[in-house]
Amino acid sequence: MASTKKAVLGPLVGAVDQGTSSTRFLVFNSKTAELLSHHQVEIKQEFPREGWVEQDPKEILQSVYECIEKTCEKLGQLNIDISNIKAIGVSNQRETTVVWDKFTGEPLYNAVVWLDLRTQSTVENLSKRIPGNNNFVKSKTGLPLSTYFSAVKLRWLLDNVRKVQKAVEENRALFGTIDSWLIWSLTGGVNGGVHCTDVTNASRTMLFNIHSLEWDKELCEFFGIPMEILPSVRSSSEIYGLMKAGALEGVPISGCLGDQSAALVGQMCFQDGQAKNTYGTGCFLLCNTGHKCVFSEHGLLTTVAYKLGRDKPAYYALEGSVAIAGAVIRWLRDNLGIIKTSEEIEKLAKEVGTSYGCYFVPAFSGLYAPYWEPSARGIICGLTQFTNKCHIAFAALEAVCFQTREILDAMNRDCGIPLSHLQVDGGMTSNKILMQLQADILYIPVVKPSMPETTALGAAMAAGAAEGVGVWSLEPEDLSAVTMERFEPQINAEESEIRYSTWKKAVMKSMGWVTTQSSESGDPSIFCSLPLGFFVVSSMVMLIGARYISGIP
Repeated sequence: MASTKKAVLGPLVGAVDQGTSSTRFLVFNSKTAELLSHHQVEIKQEFPREGWVEQDPKEILQSVYECIEKTCEKLGQLNIDISNIKAIGVSNQRETTVVWDKFTGEPLYNAVVWLDLRTQSTVENLSKRIPGNNNFVKSKTGLPLSTYFSAVKLRWLLDNVRKVQKAVEENRALFGTIDSWLIWSLTGGVNGGVHCTDVTNASRTMLFNIHSLEWDKELCEFFGIPMEILPSVRSSSEIYGLMKAGALEGVPISGCLGDQSAALVGQMCFQDGQAKNTYGTGCFLLCNTGHKCVFSEHGLLTTVAYKLGRDKPAYYALEGSVAIAGAVIRWLRDNLGIIKTSEEIEKLAKEVGTSYGCYFVPAFSGLYAPYWEPSARGIICGLTQFTNKCHIAFAALEAVCFQTREILDAMNRDCGIPLSHLQVDGGMTSNKILMQLQADILYIPVVKPSMPETTALGAAMAAGAAEGVGVWSLEPEDLSAVTMERFEPQINAEESEIRYSTWKKAVMKSMGWVTTQSSESGDPSIFCSLPLGFFVVSSMVMLIGARYISGIP
């Protein structure tokens, strides 16, 4: 029986999906794209000061090893031979910045996460040096100058962390986004680890020229980044090196994509004009623009979508980035305690079926697309004495949908052809109330694949298709058909517009709360715990505290 099963399965491909909230390892059948097994580990986020977000690079690496080992054990229990795993792809949270010692393999500071806001004054100082008539940073990178991207995080580390400064002076430092840290470590680390990244991750650093597909000397000089600490830039689909330890020792790592690019590939958006929206810690809408860079006039980013082979052309995308989506659910769980698990949010929202005029703008890290407003902070407004935790839960889900509507509107204006439906993926798409709300607020159908793990699937596809591996065909006729679930709008267009216009009023009220972070400079080892969000009450005089919202007397 077991041998028959193995024979039917054929070549398998693994994928590391290292996100902001968790790490997973998933194994797919390369011929059918079927998910065979996976394991997941939640990752701790540290908030040493208001607006600061960090993670431990060693914890991230350990979580990858743990997920690989546990998944291989599960495959063994299914009588699936792990020697059938022919390649591994890596997908990762983008922009998050790591600097480590190439001789000891030790991180020189925690990973500074993409959500982190400590670099606001760095951004303000740098922006004064960009001529108003020649924004060479945006024209070369497709990105606005923002705390979001790696270059300013790296600049902060060089300015504020003595261990990083010293390692750079002594030529011991290596920089990378999470993909680089993982690939270097998994391929041997101090014993010959490969220091590389792919074009999609490089395009999020603000040091990479998206036209020439190379690190840009002028950009590195502008940010004061020594080029010798940067990883080599490779395509998204080629053999980078071999696993040097663990159950999959000797298996090639041959795919690498930033998580949103991986989801675009996993959703098979290979044609110009195809788009997807991923609901994870943040929310990211990408539209494939083919071989041409399309620059947005409505607050979207221009980014590299993928380059599936050394000799293959690069594809580009327009991207709308929302900082806080799934993170708002985690905040309700961890900070307010109104839910015990993330899944409970759907049950609470279902109890009331409305926010009862309550609006939640979760601008914990400022506002990203289309506003790019770092001064914004989270608000909950429209509260009355009738408001309870169920209404807050519903408003949190609506917030994710309203933010998606804003970036979809911007995308439609930039592309000129409105999307007729929205392809979605990511962990939050299992929430049926969220998906129905999204269809209602966009007033177009929302289409969800029955297998929602498209980010990992994209990384697996890139790995399996790599030259020298060749177990996954990306030819259109060979791609597996995907079963879809469809959510149609169930409210009238007028009601949808009224709710959206009220949301936009709330967004305006969230802006202008803070100036440059006073906590930016100084000794980063000093910790103070301050909340990331606070409430603004528009329809009542008193603040409703977390205990009241939780229903605790």
